Amino acid sequence: MSDFETVPARDVPEGASILDVREEYEWAAGHVEGALHIPLEQLPERLEELDADEDLFIICRTGGRSMRAAQWLVGQGYSATNVAGGMDMWFEAGRPMVSDNGLKPVVL
Repeated sequence: MSDFETVPARDVPEGASILDVREEYEWAAGHVEGALHIPLEQLPERLEELDADEDLFIICRTGGRSMRAAQWLVGQGYSATNVAGGMDMWFEAGRPMVSDNGLKPVVL
């Protein structure tokens, strides 16, 4: 098992590189502005879209998928930190969100 860090959503630094591994419908409803969206199952084939020299904060809805993604990415030589509680905790912490559907951002 690969070692990786976990931080609460409230502690993700401003301007951090965030990778959202949720499904398309979850992303469209609400996400962190500026985040990169790669659904978990597409991560291996889209690995070249990530910068190996960048510290990545991985997020999903509650932290399960992001934990698996962070573990896998660290095993591939990337610097990946799991965002504990995911978008649920991001929303609860009052962190800014945007949506792609023209509605007020929500977490699905």
